[in-house]
Amino acid sequence: MSTDTATPPAEQPDAAENPPPRPGFTQLFGRYLIEANSVMVTVYSLLLAFLIGAVLLIVSDENVRSTYTYFFARPQDALTSSWILVRDSYLALFEGAILNLNTLERFQAGTAEFGDLLRPISETLLNATPLIFTGLAVGLAFRAGLFNIGAQGQLIFGMLGALAVGFSLNLPAVVHLPLAIVAGALAGAAFGAIPGVLKATTGAHEVISSIMLNNIAFFFLVWAIGTGFFHSETKSELVTKPVDESATLPTLLGWLGAGLRVNLALIVGLAAAVFTWWLLSRSTFGFRIRAVGFNAHASATAGMHVGRTYASTMAFAGGLAGLAGAALSLGVGSSGVTTNTALEYGFDGITVALLGRARPGGIVAAALLFGALKAGALSAQPDVPVDISTLLQAIIVLFIAAPALVKAILHLRTPRGGMVTLEAKGW
Repeated sequence: MSTDTATPPAEQPDAAENPPPRPGFTQLFGRYLIEANSVMVTVYSLLLAFLIGAVLLIVSDENVRSTYTYFFARPQDALTSSWILVRDSYLALFEGAILNLNTLERFQAGTAEFGDLLRPISETLLNATPLIFTGLAVGLAFRAGLFNIGAQGQLIFGMLGALAVGFSLNLPAVVHLPLAIVAGALAGAAFGAIPGVLKATTGAHEVISSIMLNNIAFFFLVWAIGTGFFHSETKSELVTKPVDESATLPTLLGWLGAGLRVNLALIVGLAAAVFTWWLLSRSTFGFRIRAVGFNAHASATAGMHVGRTYASTMAFAGGLAGLAGAALSLGVGSSGVTTNTALEYGFDGITVALLGRARPGGIVAAALLFGALKAGALSAQPDVPVDISTLLQAIIVLFIAAPALVKAILHLRTPRGGMVTLEAKGW
């Protein structure tokens, strides 16, 4: 009598011994490109802004627009003229901000100096320097949940503080220049502390108070320039006295050419960015700023003084904006400050902080981009409309502030953890 022996079932492979293949670099990079993460949203915002800018350039040019009236008869005329217009406009921006190709040819031929090649970069860095300070001023407040829209007024007071020390004291340069810079920072800090103290003591919203203070600062500037203390002794127009040579910011590349205007304020700005990063990431005060910005009620429950944090953060932010004013009055405005010297650097700092995601490194990069756009637009006159720079900045910020819009337009995937947005909690 024989019995059938049951065949044991085949052993299943252990999942741990044969794990699924790991995705390669190409696959991971491809996934990253189609995600609505903060980096790709920023990159796509820049690309979409330049694309929309190209369309608006075409629409605003009468000669190119006329070629579209017979588009179906000769489409190549419209397409060619559109391409030439966009190419030449953006090339003019590039040459005004980075490198002029005609100057490069002349340098290779021996008819131009090396300093001539650096002039576009110098102008970009010069325009970016105040934006680094004001971007840091707005970004630091963002991290505390505050919307510092008053950087323009803080810049103006910093400009006046540095200017007053710059022409009224007779000191050696090694003392005079640092003292003037510190005076600008302190004046901006004092003015910036006002909305912080008001919010801490009365609950007044910092947006309302700071934007009102911007107007106060501007009209105070107009009045101050007309006083005997500030007004120039040799000019009849509304301009201040020049600062002493001992308080003037030295140029960084002046030994290469007289037209290279970028000065020591750039180094101070980069140092301020590094210090702000350290402050937020490594210091107890920075931890309080981030904690209050994340959840003010929980921070108060944990024993943190929220009102004091608001006031000190706004004062520190005002000091950063005041450094921007010092950079202007001791640099490009060292021969005398007018009501137009401050321009719109304080308001542009808001766009820089948004594009930089309120991170010091991102703010520096955004300031360099906007400085390049400003320098390129000014250099490309009259071939390129001067408003193209402002237009591109506005479109970039629009997409940065609305990442869901970029995600919807390009059909991007939602990253793990969701899309990161930058908010001021009190707004």
